[in-house]
Amino acid sequence: MEYHVIDAFTDKLFSGNPAGVCFFDSRIGDNIMQNIAAENNLSETAFLLKQAEDCYSLCWFTPTVEADLCGHATLASAFVLFDDKEKNAAELKFDTASGELIVTRDGDWLCLNFPASPPRECPAQPEINKALDVEPAAVFESIDFLVLVENEETLRRLTPDFSALYKLSCNGNIPGLGIIVTAPGTDCDFVSRYFFPPDEYAQEDSVTGRAHCTLTPFWSKKLGKKIMNARQLSKRGGVLRCEDCGDRVKISGKAVRYLKGTIVL
Repeated sequence: MEYHVIDAFTDKLFSGNPAGVCFFDSRIGDNIMQNIAAENNLSETAFLLKQAEDCYSLCWFTPTVEADLCGHATLASAFVLFDDKEKNAAELKFDTASGELIVTRDGDWLCLNFPASPPRECPAQPEINKALDVEPAAVFESIDFLVLVENEETLRRLTPDFSALYKLSCNGNIPGLGIIVTAPGTDCDFVSRYFFPPDEYAQEDSVTGRAHCTLTPFWSKKLGKKIMNARQLSKRGGVLRCEDCGDRVKISGKAVRYLKGTIVL
């Protein structure tokens, strides 16, 4: 099986979010894909099977479960296809658990077209605030829990109690899947970090495409802008361009190849 590791949402190695990308010639079982993802031990591994010209089935697996949507592994998949297999394609279509996803390219930038997940304001969450060690300006929820803080420096200084967040997640006290913390940016429109309490070991994600399905409509409304530049302030860091398109969002980023090889089954 052809295998790649791609650093997504970055233009230099050892930054952005690494994803595995696997191509197979015929359908394989979910248990095999899950075992491969566990063996790869990356946050996400994408599995692709060609269906038609410029069209592929796509699914994503973490080391422990199948995911229903993953931005950085989709970007990584499109990068390999545009770079190796579909050099003349203007766009790619992916058949996924979240419906048809389309990726287009503009030079080195690859644009994901994803469903929007705008957040709604919700009551204060004192237990989560305590675990994050922050007093938020406001809190919201969508697919993920969204915490707005005052400024970028506050966001950078965050040192969450991951053990406490994990316990809150296990007790059902955290709405949604993960926690997005966001603030206005100093050299971009907005910045964010993403924590995933349901996974005791993942803790903080490097760059999270899905989170920007919520961040894009949120900041578009707040700033009165449709097109925005964003950064995710994880240790590895990531750069994104975001566009609010109503019930869809466009999330763009660059990618670089770290590895190309073969998995022997």
